[in-house]
Amino acid sequence: MPASIKALTSFENSAGDHCVDIFVRADGTFGFEEYRRDPEDMSGWFPLHRYSHQVFATAEDALAQAKSSVAWMGLDDG
Repeated sequence: MPASIKALTSFENSAGDHCVDIFVRADGTFGFEEYRRDPEDMSGWFPLHRYSHQVFATAEDALAQAKSSVAWMGLDDG
C-alpha cells in the first residue's frame, strides 16, 4: 500500500487467504481493496486490484460497498 494511503481496518475471511482493507487517502477520501495470500508463498498479501480506484466520502460508505462487492464478506460477516 502506498505511503499516501493508511489502512484503517482489515477484515480476513475464515480461511485466512483473503482480506479486505478499508483505507483513507491523503486527500481525505476512503476506499477498500481485496487481497489474497497463498500459504505456500511466504511473500505475504497481494492486492487483487479490483476496487482501490473507487472513492468514498466516509469509511462507512467504503465498508458498505466492500460488503456488497466482496462475496465472502457477507458469508463471513466480515
